[in-house]
Amino acid sequence: MQSDSVRCNSEIPQMDSSFFDLFGPSPTSSGSSSDTDLRNGNDDDSNERIDTIIYSSNDLELKGIDFNRGFLPPEPQLGNIEYKLKLINPSKQRFEHLVTQMKWRLREGNGEAIYEIGVSDSGHLHGLNDEDMTVSLHTLNQMARKLDASTSILRRKSLADQRSVVEVLVRKIPDDQHNIEVRVAVLGGADAGKSTLLGVLTQGEFDNGRGLARLNMFRHMHEIQTGRTSCISHETLGFDAEGSVINYKYNEMMTAEEISDRSTKLVTFMDLAGHRRYLKTTVQALSGYCPHHALIVIAAGNISNMTREHLAIIHALDISFSIIVTKIDLAPPEPILFELKNLLTSIGYRKVPYLISNQDDVLNANAHQNVEQIVPIFCVSNVTGAGLDLLIQYLYVLSPGISNAEKERLEQQPIEFQIDEIFRVSEVGTVAGGLLCKGVLTENSQVKVGPLQDGSFFSVTVQTIHRNKAPCRVVRAGQSASLSFSTIEPMPALRSGMVILPDYESNDVACGCYFFQAQVSVLFHATRIFKGFQTTVHIGSIRQTAIIEGIMGAGDTGIGTNQSASVLFRFVRHPEYVRPGMRILFREGTSKGIGKVTQVFPLKKTLNTTTG
Repeated sequence: MQSDSVRCNSEIPQMDSSFFDLFGPSPTSSGSSSDTDLRNGNDDDSNERIDTIIYSSNDLELKGIDFNRGFLPPEPQLGNIEYKLKLINPSKQRFEHLVTQMKWRLREGNGEAIYEIGVSDSGHLHGLNDEDMTVSLHTLNQMARKLDASTSILRRKSLADQRSVVEVLVRKIPDDQHNIEVRVAVLGGADAGKSTLLGVLTQGEFDNGRGLARLNMFRHMHEIQTGRTSCISHETLGFDAEGSVINYKYNEMMTAEEISDRSTKLVTFMDLAGHRRYLKTTVQALSGYCPHHALIVIAAGNISNMTREHLAIIHALDISFSIIVTKIDLAPPEPILFELKNLLTSIGYRKVPYLISNQDDVLNANAHQNVEQIVPIFCVSNVTGAGLDLLIQYLYVLSPGISNAEKERLEQQPIEFQIDEIFRVSEVGTVAGGLLCKGVLTENSQVKVGPLQDGSFFSVTVQTIHRNKAPCRVVRAGQSASLSFSTIEPMPALRSGMVILPDYESNDVACGCYFFQAQVSVLFHATRIFKGFQTTVHIGSIRQTAIIEGIMGAGDTGIGTNQSASVLFRFVRHPEYVRPGMRILFREGTSKGIGKVTQVFPLKKTLNTTTG
């Protein structure tokens, strides 16, 4: 994809062909193992075993996704990918069936579906001649128009006998939305180039090599002075129906509201802090805002300990991710890519590294990322623009990863808005930013906010709603927003970790708790965890110190790495709203664990039991 807004050079600096063999979708298996060792610069048995595992892993998991081969994986029954051998003059009944099928695929892809024309259900690339392909594409366009959807050709593959296969993106913006939104978290160690990368993408201007592009990302003076992000910064990148970039360079007077209005697809970036001092803010954003995807930014040179920490947290939270290697104009990317290969294929991750070198790689990786455990790797330069257009194309086709059916299920439930940030705005008052996890929230809704120190909630009215820096009247499940309130009585101070619930919820439901029980698994601990262990707990937007009051069935032995148990936690500072089924992440230093809440003990019931 080429865009007038960001003109980028997709050519990655020349690398040895054997280097692509290790990361590409179809590594060559010819040659002895000693040849492999020579190419990698390794001569010990452990590296030979790793290379063998990678080759077999790639052969088993990736051999079917290459569009340039003679076949694709069999057509998936679920998901948003549909194979069609041909679409030539269907009957009226057949046409209505095809439209219904397209509607279902669009629902599965949350408004986006990919059609492979000229491909049988088994995945074999038969291809069509030019005349049949033209008629089939015309039929596909008619099907899309029936649903008020748009189509755009992603790629065309020529076969023998003047036949071809075409991949088409069908996109339909849901009736209750202005565009399709994907939330992307951007992580990485300090000085990796996260803010610079987002500055280049959203401003449409390359960096000057001295940090010019990142200045627009900073929100505080100390960030400008130190060059380090310390809080969550939100930026947007839009795409129109043809895939052209819509950012602040689209025209001279472009605003965030206009970017949202003009875009059929909107990518919302969360620029997160990379310094260890702000790790708690980064983890809270990942847990509270529930991004659809994460970009791990690594500067060409070495993988920092902070980057490894971020990778571990992303993996623990089960968020799909890609890796961006920046500053390739200053250092060759080969050493860090070999290091990434060994890290991602290790027992802890078991992922398949997939180096993106052309547009086909972008589409292959996006279509099969979740199923095949693929981690796309991009090599870019914010100064020269190398590789940036491949990253932009990837963001254009990136799917939210949640089906429309699941989205509708969440929207039908009572509202639950997690407060992550608090602002004070002149002439408006208190503004709460966060994520709506369930339900549909509108202006002038009567809601409850809490819990307070005694576990209770207080009633307020939602006065205004803003999304992507623009006012709106409604926010739906899975969308982030900022809310302002009106209330008759003075409003108590809000804090991060509070929630907004329907005003009709009973006091038993809308009540905070100090104690809760969770089934947890310890990812890593140097020794063992016993009763009395103090740790930082993350549950949604909640971030608070908690003490383990009991470990069921552990006795005096406690629990260690890779062990599970049911654990009773107690919040130290104030009660929080927790419900069974919520995901928990706890950490203390290098110790980490994950789990799921199984039981809560509301404060009012606890007090009644104590007094009784």
